[in-house]
Amino acid sequence: PKVVKSFSTNAFTAATAIPILSRYHNTASASKSVLAMSTTTAESWSTLQSASSSTAVGSALNNEQSLRATGKGSPFVQSNLRLFNSSEKPKITLYRDHAGWCPYCQKTMLLIEEKEIPINIELVAMRSYGDKPAEFLNMVPSGLLPALIVEQPDGRKRVITESQVIMELLDRWHPTSEGYKAMLPSEEDTVGWSKFDTLANLERELFSWWCTLVFRPEGPRLGGGSGGLMGMLTGKGGGEKEMSGSMKGFLDCLSKVESALTSTPGPWFFGEYDYPTMIDFIYVSHVERMLASAAYWKGLDLRSAEYKAQFPGLNAWLDAFEKRECYLAFKSDYYTHVMDIPPQYGPGFDGGFEDKRKEFSQCINGRDGKSWKLPLPHDDPVQPLYRGPPLPLCALSAAGIESDADGTYESTNPEQMAKACRHMAGWKLSSNGDKVARFAARGGVDGAKNPRKSFGAPLADPYANPDQSVVPSVDAVLRIVCAALLEDGEDDDHGAVLQSMEQSLRD
Repeated sequence: PKVVKSFSTNAFTAATAIPILSRYHNTASASKSVLAMSTTTAESWSTLQSASSSTAVGSALNNEQSLRATGKGSPFVQSNLRLFNSSEKPKITLYRDHAGWCPYCQKTMLLIEEKEIPINIELVAMRSYGDKPAEFLNMVPSGLLPALIVEQPDGRKRVITESQVIMELLDRWHPTSEGYKAMLPSEEDTVGWSKFDTLANLERELFSWWCTLVFRPEGPRLGGGSGGLMGMLTGKGGGEKEMSGSMKGFLDCLSKVESALTSTPGPWFFGEYDYPTMIDFIYVSHVERMLASAAYWKGLDLRSAEYKAQFPGLNAWLDAFEKRECYLAFKSDYYTHVMDIPPQYGPGFDGGFEDKRKEFSQCINGRDGKSWKLPLPHDDPVQPLYRGPPLPLCALSAAGIESDADGTYESTNPEQMAKACRHMAGWKLSSNGDKVARFAARGGVDGAKNPRKSFGAPLADPYANPDQSVVPSVDAVLRIVCAALLEDGEDDDHGAVLQSMEQSLRD
């Protein structure tokens, strides 16, 4: 999962870090074991990588990384090969986006992971954050992602675009007779195909309402309350929550989705299966983005207690997805989505339920004075982290963390979970710290002064140069932060190492 509840692994300058860390002035003094990880001289990245590998979580992640390189192991957003139980080199290659932003690539990968289809994977930039390589454009002149390349017996390559076409072909080429899971109704199941087509059309209707709600200015409020349009026309106020026509249309369409989900005995759209099928993947990649954008721009939290009561089937469906590691490997957090949605779809418009909108947006972007400040809260009020595994299963197992009976991690010891999350964040940072430092140094006075072309995503220009004069300082700050993340003591010790880290940053 991309959400790691820990001290942020994103690069930041000492000027940013010091005020955050100042809350640890009253922490108890550090133990000898802590001091070993928090000297005023920043350790090298290689030393930090070794320190990371010596933790239980880091060691497990190293082993998993080696396994993934062979095409085995757990799902991962940047894998280049998936073999599962096959020993043969795949003859099909999927080109998908590098950053994991594309919802159409995501739904295709979810089908591949659930069905366990052996496949090569090549990662390509989206137009919003980079240029596509010439060799890809030679094969796919449109640049569309995802794209499937199939090696023909005569050596030629067949190119297939459009995610739904790719998904249907992958299901057809890997039938149940060969031990693969069914993702679509059988050819003779006319009732099943009629249901699939109805649900697919409903997904397009929901997508249309989402675009109308989020990417266009909202019209006047309709419905109850003294200030709504109907109240102005009739002179009466009602008890119904006031909302715009686009908000009502979106929620009414969600009610149709709710009816489809609650008509089956299990959480999925096709209740005869105990796993998600293609139609579930078609929905979830955009519903995931609807959750983030509706909360951020409209103050609509569809995972809150209020909307769980209104949409129990939808929430049970999301709960079931969030317990599946293959879904969590490609799921993004709300902050990522509200940053990556505008470059793809256009800007979101503020509106909806204003008080809640301000509350949720400030929580998501860290401007509420709480959500991004140390010590971090154990959980997130807008996007709870523990409905399923918040880290790869190998990391949780190495940390001695087991799920509750219902598959959630909501009763896990907070200090034990926080330590595991810190160690994974430290492992990630230590493995790529020098590049993170150079990226962060673009923010220096003399950084990013070499524009070649514009990209829609902020800070995404792959050609931007760092401010070389600040790279050493930024790099040192990140190494000090990484050492604190990898501290191996208990919670009080971690507080002490953060206090020591603040002094190191000042020095």
